[in-house]
Amino acid sequence: MCIKLTKLCVSIDTRLRKMTLITPECIAEVMDLTPPPHTYAELDELVSRGLPKDVLRASVGRVCEGAEQRRHLLYRIVPEATYKRRRDRLSPEESERAERLARVFATARHVWGSDEDARVFLRTPHLMLHGRIPLDVSMTELGARRVEDLLWKLYFGIAA
Repeated sequence: MCIKLTKLCVSIDTRLRKMTLITPECIAEVMDLTPPPHTYAELDELVSRGLPKDVLRASVGRVCEGAEQRRHLLYRIVPEATYKRRRDRLSPEESERAERLARVFATARHVWGSDEDARVFLRTPHLMLHGRIPLDVSMTELGARRVEDLLWKLYFGIAA
């Protein structure tokens, strides 16, 4: 029992360190969200009310380089017809997807040190994701957690 508790404490401690490295301001920066939230509670409130439509376009612009890649990713997150119908704000569910994309990119950028290296990582198949592309895996919340976990293992030098 002691060993399991110790592993749990280490796991919690590691998760807390991860959370403090990628702040709400880092996530907001990827989305060009102004004014930026300063706490996760503020970010959660913004997401639950629906983020401005432009934040998704900004996030996609950071993640993808070419116009066709941007268009494809944007419409994977919010279907084209739905996106075009939106006036100013995304729905809470669409906002969660936009935040997830920004969070994964912010984490990759932190780990790799540059936007370009983060983009390369996110579009290159990885063995620890069973040969899948990290960006594809991160389209679901659980998949995003897997990608973030892999990134932190790389960052902390833990055998992935």
